[in-house]
Amino acid sequence: MKRIAVLTSGGDAPGMNCAIRSVVRCGSHLGVEVVGVARGYQGLINRDFRVMGSRDVSNIIAQGGTVLKTARSAAFEKKPGREKAHTHLRQAGIEGFIVIGGNGSFQGADIFHQEYRFPVIGIPGTIDNDVSGTQRTLGFDTALNTAMDAIDKIRDTSSSMDRIFLIEVMGRHSGAIAVHSALAGGAEDIVMPDEMRDIASICAKIEQGRKIGKRSWIIIVAEGSGWTQGLAAELIRSEYDVRVTVIGHIQRGGSPSAFDRFLGAVMGKAAVDALLQGKTHHAIGWRNDATWLYPLSQAVERKEEDYADFLELIQILT
Repeated sequence: MKRIAVLTSGGDAPGMNCAIRSVVRCGSHLGVEVVGVARGYQGLINRDFRVMGSRDVSNIIAQGGTVLKTARSAAFEKKPGREKAHTHLRQAGIEGFIVIGGNGSFQGADIFHQEYRFPVIGIPGTIDNDVSGTQRTLGFDTALNTAMDAIDKIRDTSSSMDRIFLIEVMGRHSGAIAVHSALAGGAEDIVMPDEMRDIASICAKIEQGRKIGKRSWIIIVAEGSGWTQGLAAELIRSEYDVRVTVIGHIQRGGSPSAFDRFLGAVMGKAAVDALLQGKTHHAIGWRNDATWLYPLSQAVERKEEDYADFLELIQILT
């Protein structure tokens, strides 16, 4: 294999640039030409290609976002769009590609491979940490630390004003950022996705805390729960002094953490190695402090999340 491509797809995540840098430089080291594809799968359809050398990825390791840019491509979801993308890859002499993205990106790669048997390797890049088969995804650690910084600052004002704060964190249908930030940030309560909570029990817990002199209260709400505004309204009706903070897309940006830089580097190398070893339909995962290669079909499965022990510990530590 002498020519491969790399693209970033779906939502951006800190560490994507670190993976791009690793793919380009590891490819160059092994005598493989690396083509950067702009704006994800849409770039395959538009033939937005450029050859990238080692100097093209200088000084991007500390940058958030993705220098290749990203997009969600409705055209790639349809057969004619994928056919056009395949034609452009073949015309450009590209023999395999690496996609850095989340579930939707991997599903697109999976379908594309099934239709054309085109070699593809996936690097999990999403702040949601919801890709099956890997303990960590690129961007999760940075997003978690961003959320933690916000929670620490909000706790200062919560304590000063004796208020209840509902802090909504990102994660779509995953509770990874919510549960990790709640535990690390010392939150008093948490609302997870797909969880039916009894508001009366939340109020009872707040009252129990007040009886022992606890005046401020932080509740982490996972965005996938859809509870933020409704819970705030109920607490206000119960005459609590409540404020809502939605951290939002600030969790996607910023310079990647040391761990996400490290993860991008080792996953990028593993992806290049996989293509050169003849792997055609795989993802790069992280488990037991090492990368591992597993079928892309496994990566697109819904990730089973079991945070029961963590949730229990949050209650114990309140």
